[in-house]
Amino acid sequence: MKTVLDKIILLLTAANGPAECQLAAAKTLAQLLEDCRANGLEASVLQRVKGDENGTIQSAVIEVKGTACERIVQPWLGTILWIQKSPYRSSHGRKNWFVGVFKCKPTTDFTWSESDLNIQTMRSGGAGGQHVNKVSSAVRITHTPTGISVVAQDSRSQLQNKKIALERIKEKLKELETKHFSRMEADQWSKHYQLERGNPVKVFTGLEFKIKQTEKHYKTKRQALKQQLRKDLNE
Repeated sequence: MKTVLDKIILLLTAANGPAECQLAAAKTLAQLLEDCRANGLEASVLQRVKGDENGTIQSAVIEVKGTACERIVQPWLGTILWIQKSPYRSSHGRKNWFVGVFKCKPTTDFTWSESDLNIQTMRSGGAGGQHVNKVSSAVRITHTPTGISVVAQDSRSQLQNKKIALERIKEKLKELETKHFSRMEADQWSKHYQLERGNPVKVFTGLEFKIKQTEKHYKTKRQALKQQLRKDLNE
């Protein structure tokens, strides 16, 4: 039995940030894809918008598929911080560059086959004499997953009407797909402006884009607790 994999669509964006943020976005994309694949997930870039400099991106849409992919992706959702002096502007004092990773609304699968279609023949309506009244030449096709239905009774030939109906159902599904992706694009653009420049879920440093270790913070806290414990015991 074929296993149905979980699927998540992500938007990675530099928002309206400068080239440094766009470089951080490109580096984040590489790290995110590597992390997903290292954990046995399928990860592919569906859409990529180039940045102002070579090797940078303004945004990318990523599809991640695999068992329990939500668990792997969750730590990436939110603000990513890159700490690095600007590689493009030597005199620029800023060192903190932010990128956002968001989960997009579930997408609809618009791939289909004839097994998804319910094809019915019926008598044509309107003028046409005895042929129209006696021969079931009209064709109705219903796309079962969406409920979209079309009728073709243009020709006296049932075969020709079936071809016409198939073309019409294709057009209807294409229209639905276009509307869906328009809504998805609008949702993506709204997320470009939701980037919070603070409270990062991950922090990277340097041109090598290495993850910043947080153990030092915990070590400092542990040291403080130990010192307080010694002080309490000596009192």
